[in-house]
Amino acid sequence: MKLSPTEEQATSRLDAERERKAHEVSELKKALSFAALFAVPLFVVSMVPMLYPPLHHWLLGAVGERTLNLLMLALAAPVQFGPGLRFYRTGWAAARHRSPDMNTLVMLGTSAAFLYSLAVTLFPQWFPAGSRHVYFEASAVVITLILLGKYFEAVAKGRSSEAMRTLLQLQPQTARVQRGAEVTELPVDAVRVGDTVLVRSGERLPVDGEVVGGESYVDESMLTGESVPVHKTPGARVTGGTVNGTGALTFRATGVGADTALSRMIRLVEDAQASRPPIQGLADRVVAQFVPLVLAIALVTFLAWLYIGGPSALSNALIHTVAVLIIACPCAMGLATPVSIMVGSGRAAQLGVLFRSGAALEALGEAQTVAVDKTGTVTRGVMEVTDVVLAHGLGAGGSKGLEEGELLRLAAMAEGPSEHPLARAIERAAQAQKLATGGQQPSSFEAVPGYGLRAVVDGRRVDIGAARFMAQLGLPLGELGVKADELAARARTPVFIAVDGQLAGLLGVADPVREGSAEAIGTLKAQGLDVAMVTGDARATAQAVAAEAGLSRVLAEVLPEGKVQAVAGLQAGGRRVAFVGDGINDAPALAGADVGVAIGTGTDVAVETADVILMSGDLRGVPNAVALSRAVIRNIKLNLFWAFAYNIVLIPVAAGLFSRWGLSLSPVLAAAAMGLSSVFVLTNALRLRGFAPPLQVGHAEPA
Repeated sequence: MKLSPTEEQATSRLDAERERKAHEVSELKKALSFAALFAVPLFVVSMVPMLYPPLHHWLLGAVGERTLNLLMLALAAPVQFGPGLRFYRTGWAAARHRSPDMNTLVMLGTSAAFLYSLAVTLFPQWFPAGSRHVYFEASAVVITLILLGKYFEAVAKGRSSEAMRTLLQLQPQTARVQRGAEVTELPVDAVRVGDTVLVRSGERLPVDGEVVGGESYVDESMLTGESVPVHKTPGARVTGGTVNGTGALTFRATGVGADTALSRMIRLVEDAQASRPPIQGLADRVVAQFVPLVLAIALVTFLAWLYIGGPSALSNALIHTVAVLIIACPCAMGLATPVSIMVGSGRAAQLGVLFRSGAALEALGEAQTVAVDKTGTVTRGVMEVTDVVLAHGLGAGGSKGLEEGELLRLAAMAEGPSEHPLARAIERAAQAQKLATGGQQPSSFEAVPGYGLRAVVDGRRVDIGAARFMAQLGLPLGELGVKADELAARARTPVFIAVDGQLAGLLGVADPVREGSAEAIGTLKAQGLDVAMVTGDARATAQAVAAEAGLSRVLAEVLPEGKVQAVAGLQAGGRRVAFVGDGINDAPALAGADVGVAIGTGTDVAVETADVILMSGDLRGVPNAVALSRAVIRNIKLNLFWAFAYNIVLIPVAAGLFSRWGLSLSPVLAAAAMGLSSVFVLTNALRLRGFAPPLQVGHAEPA
């Protein structure tokens, strides 16, 4: 099958991006290895003899100072004009455009150290006897350490998308497709939307689809972060790359190629990693002002040491100027934000949370109020039988003391021809208990608009409806009426059932609160967030659901178009609001909030409008996403603090302000300190890979 142009573009973009990252890591590894091959022996030759004076004197006597300097030149030149050329290209381009950056500092610092040493080596007579020192090791070590930092950054970027790449690699290469009466094994790229795909137990699903036959449990943990396999029956959605359990499934393909949920997930993660959050803009502005300031400090340092340096003025001026340029190299500043975003968004994807951008990741952590939609978000979004009350259980006798299963079976069969949502809820309750209805239709059926229905099932007359229908039939409610009032107070719709002219029982039908909603809301409150529910339902129903979910703030009877105004009201006074929803009518509110969070089991419109997507249908993903967002922002701030503090403290030392007290910083030590700063930032960011969410996400419930 030939992919559509859109699918081909999306697939090729993903492949090209992965290849680019792999190529970047490979090239940096080669450059780092080449630089280290020369820099390590150069460092040993120059520094070890200085630490052990007898060895230094032996070397000078054996080969002479000039020969030793020429040896170090031979080791430094390949690094300076091999891997070091990348800094000349980018640094000179930035300086030419009057926006010097960290590459400009590296270029100037290493060039100053190398050229000064080259002049000492070739023309020693130009320098006083006390200033004929070479600093080849400084330039080579700086370049090597910066390459090491860049290599760590590239590896971190690759690791952050590791889970995504693994999922793509695990996607089956073939699929069994039924077209007509024939079942054929085809390459997965040849599967078309609408094809019928067959999956055996234990196999991975090749593409996205909707189950049309069979029943099984599917492990979606690598996609959603859920640990419990999800029950799949006809009508359920399945995702390519997930693992089928013990049952066989037949499904209709709905998403293939770059249109699968997995491919969209990869694109979202990569877009988030490539985007720049607002805090990065602050770092960039600081760096843009910091580099010219450092160049000015370096110039002042050079001129000051020329003036006060005495016989070794030129040597001291060059040494301290080079040290300033090296120690000020803002590598750690440049890494502070992007590497944390990379690792954080990759960890989020493993937990089933997708951030569309770095800005969304930052905004969620800064939210002060979380507004949640009711239907499909706090609740499951489908009507279910929540309570079964038997008349004889209340001492009311009832129709020959029917048991719960028999009552549900008769009700489900009677409701068969009905199109009312309550009828479907009763049918699902009977199916869940595996009650044998046999698909039989009642021998007679009559709908009574506004009241209920009459039917004959297995030769028995069944009347189902509201309290007023029972009154019309002349059946006193008794204690069942009291129970019905209690159910109504809990947002349940009471449905009375009479069998053969006697009141047999009562069903409570409602859109129940999702498992984990109360736990999620409690955790959000513990995180210091205000939580409000926004719904179009009647106030009494909304209050009952809110009480069950642990919510105290409710905005009820809000029209779909009024949700945007509700969000705006919550934003009054400059408060930052996150809105969580799943339906088409939630899309405007998702767009209007400071950050929109979509339940991944909701509508495509909601998912496409949101800034953050929870792949599972579990509200517990919201506090997990908030906690991760805050952890990433804390990580970035710690990185920036370390980078700035380290520069502020060590630049005066490098400039020689404390040399009178014997406190100084040579170019070599400056290079080591600068490199360690970058390593700290990278190591700190990689800690996010071990982030533990505050709540465990359960299985997704269908919306």
